[in-house]
Amino acid sequence: MVIVFKPNAPQETKAGIKQNLENQGYMINEINGINTTIYGIIGDTSALDINMLRIYDCVEKVLRVSEPFKRANRAFHPDDSVVNVSGVPVGGRKIQVIAGPCSVESQEQVITVAKSVKLGGATLMRGGAFKPRTSPYSFQGLKELGLDYLKAAREETGLPIVTEIMSADKIERFVEDVDLIQVGARNMQNFELLKELGKTRTPILLKRGLSATIEEWIMSAEYIMAGGNENVILCERGIRTFEHYTRNTLDLSAIPAVKKLSHLPVIVDPSHAAGLWWMVEPLAKAAVAVGADGLLIEVHNDPEHAKCDGAQSLKPERFARLMGELKGIAQIVGRDL
Repeated sequence: MVIVFKPNAPQETKAGIKQNLENQGYMINEINGINTTIYGIIGDTSALDINMLRIYDCVEKVLRVSEPFKRANRAFHPDDSVVNVSGVPVGGRKIQVIAGPCSVESQEQVITVAKSVKLGGATLMRGGAFKPRTSPYSFQGLKELGLDYLKAAREETGLPIVTEIMSADKIERFVEDVDLIQVGARNMQNFELLKELGKTRTPILLKRGLSATIEEWIMSAEYIMAGGNENVILCERGIRTFEHYTRNTLDLSAIPAVKKLSHLPVIVDPSHAAGLWWMVEPLAKAAVAVGADGLLIEVHNDPEHAKCDGAQSLKPERFARLMGELKGIAQIVGRDL
């Protein structure tokens, strides 16, 4: 349930309503906008009498929220959220681009790629230290050593780093070392991990699960936000369908759908969606056109010899050219890149 107050509603009256609801066992998510205040009432509100709330002259309207997600719901937070990732705002007018190799292979490699993507216009650096692979015989990442190499790349370039967490026992290290913690598609419904990440305040990049509905995806964000961490960014990375030509099927319709339902920023990963480097560029352009707040693009200096996902990685020069082309599309839709 949501209470929308009239502009300049008396603070004393609002505080009294809030206290009364808390006394009844409800949690109140308070959002203070420029002209109004909104109370999101969290709990079983089926027995709460809406008319008793409407009797206050300072109350503009009272709405029941039908969706199961509350904190992530746009009704609770009408304005778009902007998540600050070590000084980089994700969700504002500027479209942010995260770029880097699928996996960290060496310190020299990750620093080389970091320098090239920064030169191309990327604002954050990605790289996998811990790699979830379908086959147990595939390269699993350099793990803690990979984190050290990512930190070295950050020191060289100043780019905030993004990398994937696999288990809750690594949270303390990730909070200390990583600017944006990625939860991969396979862990989207690892609810115990999400709960633990909710206890931190480090920004979280939550990828959509392989076969997850939009509601299930937002509900996973709700797990993190319910723990107190509202710094969540959603990432559409393609879903599993009957089509095998591409690695996954990029659901571009999810971007406007999420933006209608939720205030959270949403970015697109065209690299994992297609699995083919030559599809990354048109899909990235389409993502910007439909309103994505950012892109996650894999870039490798030597994709032919990459230890992971070389087939979907752009070379630095192609990435730089793509960034130039994306600027024109961003301007058409009223954004900056």
